[in-house]
Order: sequence, then structure tokens, then C-alpha cells
Amino acid sequence: MVKIDNIELGEFPLLLAPMEDVSDPPFRAVCKENGADLMYTEFISSEGLIRDAIKSRQKLDIFDYEKPIGIQIFGGDEDAMALSAKIVDSTAPDLLDINFGCPVKKVVCKGAGAGVLKDIDLMVRLTKACVRSTSLPVTVKTRLGWDDDSKNIEDVAERLQDVGIKALTIHGRTRAQLYRGEADWTLIAKVKNNPRIKIPIFGNGDIDSPQKAVEYKNRYGVDGIMIGRAAIGYPWIFREIKHFMATGELLPMPTIEERLQAVRKHLHGALAWKGNRVGVFEMRPHYASYLKGLNHVKEFRTRLVMTENVDELERIFDDITAFYAKEPESV
Repeated sequence: MVKIDNIELGEFPLLLAPMEDVSDPPFRAVCKENGADLMYTEFISSEGLIRDAIKSRQKLDIFDYEKPIGIQIFGGDEDAMALSAKIVDSTAPDLLDINFGCPVKKVVCKGAGAGVLKDIDLMVRLTKACVRSTSLPVTVKTRLGWDDDSKNIEDVAERLQDVGIKALTIHGRTRAQLYRGEADWTLIAKVKNNPRIKIPIFGNGDIDSPQKAVEYKNRYGVDGIMIGRAAIGYPWIFREIKHFMATGELLPMPTIEERLQAVRKHLHGALAWKGNRVGVFEMRPHYASYLKGLNHVKEFRTRLVMTENVDELERIFDDITAFYAKEPESV
């Protein structure tokens, strides 16, 4: 049984990665329904929380059906991170996660996210400040290092464990790589096999199929896997991995009905959370992902992103169902 502090996550948990402008409550709901064991909010700026910025505060929204869930914060100032940890504590998630891995320039330039990888002493101080300021278990998500000349994750893991983190997720790339090239899990395995490391170690990067999940589980010995981009528009990745691990068999691809059921759940969650106008707008990027791989889908996709009317969206979903019922070879 894998546990983060007292949170039981099963034998080999599958985690949903925190993704900016993706991992909001409506998206998390469809991933939870399909087997995600632990989920995280989008990362939240510590400075934004302190300023009471509306967007940052809204990202604190969590719901009972999502549990266990972690709220992720980022920042480069000890006092701001400590105060943010206290704010997060008051919203009662299951854990607090610190982002030391985001490679985006606007975050890195502020000395936050993966920018902290250039100053490991600061990373340790920021982590310690959060651990001291919350009653929640604190976890960290980070990368192998800043670049190929500073892959210091083995030392980082020991030092972060020493100041009190309860789990560590490692993305198998450096900041310099961004999302290019293949993720290197060999250093993740070295951290996991370090006899000094007692906390769960989760691997992240390039897991996009049940076969790969099982291969990496067996080869690298991690305690669980975090899945990010592969879940966008395809929340079934979680159930498919679990089924393959249990039986060695691949589940069939989701049917048109299952795809549209997920789209509708996601859409109506977005409408309920952000209102019709914003909800309709923010769903637009997701349609291409949910309908990916279907033949003759371009016309429907265009209609979906052009309309602002919820009833019209429902009619388009019905048209998609009817079309593929007549043209099963198009799936």
C-alpha cells in the first residue's frame, strides 16, 4: 500500500498532473470518474494568493468527490510561500504540493517553478517554510535539474526529505529540455533505490499507454506514475492502465457514446463552475482532444468551437452521435 503520510493511495497509484489551464474541477471530475487516484489543482501563484487575486483564489476550489486532492503552489519568496501554505491549509485539501518543475519562461523569470532548480539552497528553504506553516502533508514536484550539467535530483531528494516532505514526483527532463526529447527515468530509479529515501517516489514524463505504464513500473520500480498530457481529452488512460495491470489485456477504445458522455460531463461542469459564457469558451480547446482520431470529424469540431449557445452544443453532440451510428467505419 502506497501512503503519503496517512493518505492511502492503493498498491500503485495513478496521479493526475497539475496542468495550467487544464486541471480545473470540470476536467478533474472526468479523470476521477475514470480512475485517477490522486489529483492536483492547477498551480497557484503564492503572490496571487496573498494579493487575493480572483484567478488564484478560484483555483483553490476543491470538492469532496475529488478527494484525495492536493493544492499546488509556486513562488520564490519564503515569506510568501509560508503565508500561502497557511491559506491553503484553511481550505482543507488532503495535501499541499510545491511546484519546482514548471519550465514556462514567465514563471522561471520570477525565480519560481523550475527557476528554483538553479538554487537548491533556496529550494530547501522554501520547502521548509511551507512544511513549518501547514498541518498538511507537503509534497514536491520537480525535474532532474536545470540542465544536463546540473542533474542534481539525487541530492535534492535527500535534502527535501530531510526537511519534511512526504512524497516526491520527478519529471524525467531538465528545465532546459522543456518538453522536448525523451524523458529519462534512470535518475528517477536511482532516487527510488537510494536506501536513504523512505518517502514515495512518483515518476512523470511520456506515459501515454498502458503498455508503457507497466513497462516503466517494472523497469524503474517507482511507487506510482503521474500522468499529464496523455489525459487531456483522454481520461480513459487511467482505467486502461489499471485494467492492463490487472489482466494483461487492453481495453477497447472508448466508444462515441463514451466520448460524448465525457464531453458533456466536462462541459456542464465548466458551465456550473464558471458560468455559461466562460464555460463555453474554455471548453473549446478540449473538443479536438476528445474527438481525436475520428474520421470526418472536422466539420463537427468547427461547429463546436464556433457556437456560443449551450443548446446548440447539445444539438451538435446529438448530430455526432447520429452520424457515427450510420458510419461506424468512420470511427
